[in-house]
Amino acid sequence: MTSLTTADVLKRGIEREIESQRLYKELGTRVQLPAAEYAFSLLVRAEEEHQRILERYLSGGLADGALDIRRTIDYRVAEHLDQPEAGSNMQLPDIFLLAANREKKSHDFYTAFAALHEEGKTKQLLEKLASEELGHKQKVESMYTEVAFPQTDGG
Repeated sequence: MTSLTTADVLKRGIEREIESQRLYKELGTRVQLPAAEYAFSLLVRAEEEHQRILERYLSGGLADGALDIRRTIDYRVAEHLDQPEAGSNMQLPDIFLLAANREKKSHDFYTAFAALHEEGKTKQLLEKLASEELGHKQKVESMYTEVAFPQTDGG
């Protein structure tokens, strides 16, 4: 088990949001489907907003129900933060699977972090972030099914 402070968890969450932004910007340039390009641009903006929320928490901008950022958390963060790198030869379905897996891990991260908090606005905010990440996962999985299982003229 890794022992971290709340600040450590928040900093790593911010790093993950920035990594997600970079990944989705890059993936958006690699896909040839306008709908996929647009979806990745939406994901970038959503992850930027998540970054701002976590930065606000870290700087003390969230009060109601927030944990002391010096509090030590005995939490297995690595299970939520490992993510394989995107390869240059990835096929479009694999790109979408990578993005969906990343969104699931982000959902799991926010859900577990929210569980550490008492009821209040901060816990609600973290649960909202988890829900948004799950919505992102569903969008990316939808794009996956469109390219992995294309419709034919026969239906």
